[in-house]
Amino acid sequence: MSLPVPRLPRMALPLAACALALAPMIAVRADEVSEALAKYQKPVDEGIDRALEFLAKEQQSDGSFSSRGMRRNTAITALSVMAFLAKGYTPGTSPYGDVINKGIDFVAGAQQWNGMLVGDARSHGPMYSHTISTLMLSEVTGMVDPERQRRVDVALGKALRLILAAQEMRKPRHHQGGWRYQHNSRDSDISCTGWALMSLRSARNNGAAVPKESIEEAVKFVMNCRRHDGGFGYQPGGGSGMARTGTALLCLELCGRHRDRTTIAAGDWILRNTRHGGRGDFFYYGIYYCSQGMFQLGEQHWEKFGAYMYDMLLKLQRSDGSWPEGQGNENRAGKCYSTAMAVLAMSVAYRQLPIYQR
Repeated sequence: MSLPVPRLPRMALPLAACALALAPMIAVRADEVSEALAKYQKPVDEGIDRALEFLAKEQQSDGSFSSRGMRRNTAITALSVMAFLAKGYTPGTSPYGDVINKGIDFVAGAQQWNGMLVGDARSHGPMYSHTISTLMLSEVTGMVDPERQRRVDVALGKALRLILAAQEMRKPRHHQGGWRYQHNSRDSDISCTGWALMSLRSARNNGAAVPKESIEEAVKFVMNCRRHDGGFGYQPGGGSGMARTGTALLCLELCGRHRDRTTIAAGDWILRNTRHGGRGDFFYYGIYYCSQGMFQLGEQHWEKFGAYMYDMLLKLQRSDGSWPEGQGNENRAGKCYSTAMAVLAMSVAYRQLPIYQR
């Protein structure tokens, strides 16, 4: 049964919306770097450069980035494209302009009749691929050539309508406002909700007609996942976890709750539960969200977490520029996924992706 898609007002996605992203690549600004983090600037720059060289070599002829377990995957491709953007590289501009454009074309071209951006229709959780891909298309808006921009606008409009329709599915009260694996799921989880919320927030920043009520309802669901210890669970009533708390922290920070009691408590929880060298399930997922969230939170939270994160990821990077596959559920995603997530975590202080601007 197909999902009814509500009408979304025409989006205004001006080229000027992403003017900041077109600025020349910048290094980490001095006023954002403490002595404790300044020593990582050079090795992080070099590590990210080697990682992007690796990713460029791994791109398939159809523009996708994939693994043996997840071929033609729009989420891995979108994350890889954003890794290049995060260092300041732009579509159509040497040395990685063609790589970025081919990735954008693959994601936009994978859209299904109902608006879903997913390369593998058999995926058990297509909303992951869809929302991550939607975020990427929103982030490149204003960076691409006019013809490609027209294709992105069409794909993005359909993608956003699907996300908004999925949010409107009737659900139990504590699950209302969030998202889950399928577009017609009757419950929600904080992980899918994080990507959906970021994609809506990015599109709204670009001038798309995303109702502010949709953002507010999503934030309410995130808060329903908050635990008494300051962390956040996967679903309401679930136990706190690193990736879950990082997701919630980033979402709240990006939606106007900068350094309030909830976000500070979440940052404190992350610092208390950080394990040096620990690599369990969802390691890269957690390190990505915690890095982004702690950078937004700033001050001593970012200084302490940033030093831990830089040190650990630099030690894990392989000689070919990649990061090793994750464990458990992350293993199937392969080295393009792990490498893109590591780059996105380490490049946060460049502030090149519009959604992550402070």
